[in-house]
Amino acid sequence: MKIVSAEEMRGIDARAAEFGLATAVLMENAGLAFAEEVRAVMADVVGRRVMVLCGPGNNGGDGLVAARHLDDWGADVSVFLGQERPGTDYNLKLLKQREVPYAAAQGDGWQDFMTVLHAAECVIDALFGTGQERPLAGVYADMLDAVRAEKRARPGLLLMALDLPSGLNADTGAVDPHTAPADVTVTLGLPKYGLFLFPGAEFAGDLMVADIGIPAQLTEHLRTELITPEWVRSVLPLRPRGANKGTFGRTVVVAGSPNYVGAGALACEAAMRVGAGLVTLALPHSLQPILASKLTETVYLPLPEQNGVLSPGGAAVLGEALAGCDVLLIGCGIGQHPLTAAFLDEALIGGRPLPPRVVVDADALNLLSRVDGWWKRLPPGSVLTPHPGEMSRLVGMSIADVQSQRLSLVKAKAQEWGHVVLLKGAYTVVADTDGRVLVSSSATAALATAGTGDVLAGAIAGLLAQGLEPFAAAAAAVYLHAAAGEDMARDLGDAGVLAGDLPPLLPRVIKRLREG
Repeated sequence: MKIVSAEEMRGIDARAAEFGLATAVLMENAGLAFAEEVRAVMADVVGRRVMVLCGPGNNGGDGLVAARHLDDWGADVSVFLGQERPGTDYNLKLLKQREVPYAAAQGDGWQDFMTVLHAAECVIDALFGTGQERPLAGVYADMLDAVRAEKRARPGLLLMALDLPSGLNADTGAVDPHTAPADVTVTLGLPKYGLFLFPGAEFAGDLMVADIGIPAQLTEHLRTELITPEWVRSVLPLRPRGANKGTFGRTVVVAGSPNYVGAGALACEAAMRVGAGLVTLALPHSLQPILASKLTETVYLPLPEQNGVLSPGGAAVLGEALAGCDVLLIGCGIGQHPLTAAFLDEALIGGRPLPPRVVVDADALNLLSRVDGWWKRLPPGSVLTPHPGEMSRLVGMSIADVQSQRLSLVKAKAQEWGHVVLLKGAYTVVADTDGRVLVSSSATAALATAGTGDVLAGAIAGLLAQGLEPFAAAAAAVYLHAAAGEDMARDLGDAGVLAGDLPPLLPRVIKRLREG
């Protein structure tokens, strides 16, 4: 499913007339589709008290259409306008014909507004959508402030936003101080960037996408999409019955240090659980006995060390093991000791032969951020998997700035660096070197715990080993990882999920996908 900026959505709306979808037709489609979602969420609207807040533009027009259909279906509808709409407004005329009560929510109408609000079961926010450019003020700020206060007093009040919660920036996810957090947002036609960026995502509530009849030809040029189960199913590697372990690739994982002993175990198990044929864990020599009883299926490559940290002498040993290997994953829990930095310089960017596919994670990224032009010294098409803190070091920006422009930043850096870039976090973003971007539709606090990034990196490496291209492997692993986290959250809740809980669930998610 495509994701759009406000400008892209306006362009699509403008071109829709070429396909017989004039503004009035799109408005009718949008209002009806939204009303149907309201009816579905409320289960039954007959006799239910629904309050519709309509703004001055097309978003308000969509709200008028929705109000008309809800009235036709038996809801007790009241409409409040921020300001009077033109007398020629066709949708307002249809409401008048049905004798649906409407009023301006200012002056003498404010008392009626508050009376209806106190009795409402559902409030529909149709004040402003993607076209809003100025801060909320005046009667519109007052209306939303009143709704916010009512929601605090009555948590059971259902608040549904039409396209976007008013005041939520469609591109950045920034929110106005007066924005009312929705329980459900029904976005029209295509989801907008800001619904997957915080704090906007927190204000959107449950997200639904309403089909308003936009022809596929108008969206073919869009390069940003949501990761869907159907897409992941289409790229999952085949598992021929006559296969052997070599069929599914050989992966080497360089991981671990005294402070992060378990990182390699998490990454290796994830690689195996997504189907990698043979996984070798290269680690500081002294850590191997600790992990030997935990990871019984991996091959071990103990590397030279000094006091438990990787040292430059290990690069030659690693280089021999990489011959004939398909994928190298490096960085999980290796630490940032100067000796480890020297090892990384010699092993990864020092010109030694490397496997066709490389995944660079965690501390390897932190160490690379100190090297000028580091991206030029990696094999083309490597997969980089920073979290926001690591990304901030790679690009020299604050974490807040990274988070405020997640989609645009990742897209730009993937093209600049020539590598697939995966920015972790809620609604993880994956960008390819050709401008394509895939966004996870998942945001769960269950994954906000140490070690889950190691699991994700291992899953990427395991899919690469089976022949997936870097962009597909990274995005598919994001989906599998998130789905496993959501499965655990359903069983345990958001708190208490451990990274080690995830790898055993990865095959179940894959099985579920394959079976449709």
